[in-house]
Amino acid sequence: MDRVAVLGAGSWGTAFAKVLADSGTDVVLWARRADVADAISAERVNADYLPGVTLPANLAATSDAEKALDGAQAVVLAVPSQTLRENLAGWRPWLPSGATLVSLAKGVELGTLKRMSEVVREVAGVPEDQVAVVSGPNLAKEIAAEQPTATVIACTDHDRAVELQHACSNPYFRPYTNVDVVGCELGGACKNVIALACGMAAGMGFGDNTMASIITRGLAETARLGAALGADPLTFAGLAGLGDLVATCASPLSRNRSFGERLGRGESLAQAQEAAHGQVAEGVKSCSSIRELAARVGVDMPITDGVHQVCHEGLDPRVLTAALLGRERKAERQ
Repeated sequence: MDRVAVLGAGSWGTAFAKVLADSGTDVVLWARRADVADAISAERVNADYLPGVTLPANLAATSDAEKALDGAQAVVLAVPSQTLRENLAGWRPWLPSGATLVSLAKGVELGTLKRMSEVVREVAGVPEDQVAVVSGPNLAKEIAAEQPTATVIACTDHDRAVELQHACSNPYFRPYTNVDVVGCELGGACKNVIALACGMAAGMGFGDNTMASIITRGLAETARLGAALGADPLTFAGLAGLGDLVATCASPLSRNRSFGERLGRGESLAQAQEAAHGQVAEGVKSCSSIRELAARVGVDMPITDGVHQVCHEGLDPRVLTAALLGRERKAERQ
């Protein structure tokens, strides 16, 4: 896997492109805006999303998607989950035949309730074993700063996952492989919703006991959904489950945690969105699709349900937190 195209020059797309380049892989990073691509090419910096981070010489940038995709052996899709379908439909004519399609997005599509790999397969018209996902504790700024981390590359074709693993392995970034695509995707999608709840609690001044309780119960409801959809329960105890959940719920670098904190301090959804400078807090939308998916398969997800009510039905976060920690449910287990 000598040449990889990364489509999406936000913070995580740019950071993952840097990981690939630092691992010896030639990378072309596609940016929607020509000025971003030009600045990366001329100055080796994406000032809008990763200021102060110097990008490697073997990382090229362009705003021409056809040019970025030409000859790529893998295509990394680094756009928000709710825009993946539209973007990929536009790129489909230029997708190289047989290339591994890699989703970085963590969410469940509104309306269809499809995981991102399912959206990729449907839109690109490729088999399941041609699609991989990356999930784990992936805080972009820390990775771009070359702080050591590990992640998971999941694909039903293990050999394909290993090829991608080799393409992005370097001294600060250690990828592991997994064939449980369902579990890895659900862990990545649900943790954004749980992080919103943790942020709300932090914004109201609650401490570590509250955080630990929400994280643990959030992991339990995520695992329940995963079991209902055929995931391996052990996935949720690993990097794509607990690892990603802890990082996203605890770090101030997490958009979802920070967004939830603003809601907990009393800001409106519009005010929190404005403060995020247009960057997407995936859990705000995914809470609704995950909630609907859980209802479809008969799984109780009270934190997800409560976050949906706060974000879309006007529920006071203080009511949510009190209800989550004081609520008695029949046959409740950790």
